[in-house]
Amino acid sequence: MSNDTEFRFGPATGVGSLPGGDAREAAKTVTGSFEDFPHLAELPARGPGADMIGRTAGLLVELYARVEPSGWRIGDRPGRDTRRARSWLVEDLDALEEFTQGYEGALKVQAVGPWTLAANLEMKNGEAALSDPGACRDLAGSLAEGLRAHLAEVARRVPGARPVLQLDEPSLTAVLRGQVRTASGYRTHRAVDRQVVEATLRDVVGVHTTGPVVVHSCAPDVPFALLRRAGAAAVSFDASLLTERDDDAIGEAVEAGTALFAGVVPAVDGPLSDPAGSVMGVRTLWRRLGLRPELLAQAVTVTPACGLAGASPAYARRALAHCVRAARSLADNPE
Repeated sequence: MSNDTEFRFGPATGVGSLPGGDAREAAKTVTGSFEDFPHLAELPARGPGADMIGRTAGLLVELYARVEPSGWRIGDRPGRDTRRARSWLVEDLDALEEFTQGYEGALKVQAVGPWTLAANLEMKNGEAALSDPGACRDLAGSLAEGLRAHLAEVARRVPGARPVLQLDEPSLTAVLRGQVRTASGYRTHRAVDRQVVEATLRDVVGVHTTGPVVVHSCAPDVPFALLRRAGAAAVSFDASLLTERDDDAIGEAVEAGTALFAGVVPAVDGPLSDPAGSVMGVRTLWRRLGLRPELLAQAVTVTPACGLAGASPAYARRALAHCVRAARSLADNPE
């Protein structure tokens, strides 16, 4: 589903990762925090296979990966690393299913997008798949098939859910700018043509035919216009990294019906401002763009700035609750 203006996202949700390694505790925390928009928790502290790249590598169809000292590398057959990744995902889905009995509404699941995967998954020669256009195509195709099966499994386990797919693309800007380093570290891979990047993203986004797709990046200079053209119904970002250079692209995206997942709550331990203060920057952006105040709560979902894997468990729980309170402040006082 491309830009789905009829879909209503919840007022607040998480980005994906949480600290710790207990799937049931994570699912309980997420579903207890976000009654309107829970998500499938990721717990990278469990080790390889629970990390962002390994978790998504476990979803691939007819492509397998294993852990090497330098990172994840494509292999010939499924090994223990692939089995571990798939086992942890099943554990997470079991926990989510347990705590979403009878739930109806938006439910978000996350996976790494094709370009961040290509920038971080090595081929047999040790170079990133990004260096080989054919490998990029194969990877995107395998990912698309894996996501199709994953979304069907989520829909089967939580029948009342309206699944939302989040594609994590923190390396996307580096891919577009030719800033991804080679294995030696002395050079960078050539920038990928923007039309190729957009077309590949559009193909993967198009896998989710029954719900919207969010693209997330907590890196600077998120390419809002490209993501909108690729069919993203929402863009998730670290609001502290926005500059006025982003204004035109954000304004055009909102006017075209694209939702914003504004990361306004810090992702690492520290003091939290009052809820109204957390969303002050979003209100300022809205006024600067000349957008209607009543559109604010409809178009913006409040999230942490990025995943919370690096936070303490206590802070992570406070941060999720703070997102909900900040979203309520935004709805109650849009001006």
